[in-house]
Amino acid sequence: MSVQLFEGKDHAAAYLQYRVAPHELISRIMSFMEKRTPNQFKLAADVGCGSGQGTILLAPFFTKVVGTDISQAQLEMAQTTSSPPNVSYRQSPAEVLPFVSGEVDLVTAMTAAHWFNRMEFLLEADRVLRPGGCLALLSYTMDMELEYKDQSDMLNKICKEFYAALLPFRDPYIGSSSKKIYLDMFESCSYTDKEWNECLRIKNPMPLSSYIGMVETFSTYQKLLKKDPAEAKRLSDDIRNKLLSAMKVSSPETEVTVVLKYFCWLACKP
Repeated sequence: MSVQLFEGKDHAAAYLQYRVAPHELISRIMSFMEKRTPNQFKLAADVGCGSGQGTILLAPFFTKVVGTDISQAQLEMAQTTSSPPNVSYRQSPAEVLPFVSGEVDLVTAMTAAHWFNRMEFLLEADRVLRPGGCLALLSYTMDMELEYKDQSDMLNKICKEFYAALLPFRDPYIGSSSKKIYLDMFESCSYTDKEWNECLRIKNPMPLSSYIGMVETFSTYQKLLKKDPAEAKRLSDDIRNKLLSAMKVSSPETEVTVVLKYFCWLACKP
């Protein structure tokens, strides 16, 4: 069974507001598929879809896209947004997907598979994929960087303080490195046609407040928030003020560039 987090309505709302969608990686996934089974894109399943930012990016390429998630709060938030008519959502664990065997052209999980029962999920993905269907798992490391004028080095020293303060609250289920989880899953996948892509740096301009908001959606911050709300607020405020001081600005709505370091692996079922 998947680890159940991200259940609260406030957390789900923040997830929708602050999490970014991996536009660049969707084109990479579709390029991988088109080289193997062109013009066979009927059904995509986005597993652990959360509030649906990634799910809707698949809509132009498939007849039907279904986002699944174990969290009802996340799915309710996904349904508050304007989705293309071919996108729908269903509540289910990642290890028991609501599809018949061999029905799905693409199974993907975007920044979610590290929470699944990984071997059960791989078996279930294999069950629902058709021959020639593809599996795409992607995520990013938590050491996001900031770029702002000539202050980037100083900003990133402050960001490392933020991450270090949250490290003790990392869930033991994902251990010290989520990348290792994905590498282990990649090695466990029996498909011979597969590829690993590492350190795809994707830049996202956003207000500084949105960067802080994104970090606050992480499970580590949410655990601190639950344990000690005053300390969680103090930490966020302290990091925000240090960043503003380094940038020599007063408004947290000042735009910075957030650099996310994605990795992903792709595989085609024989």
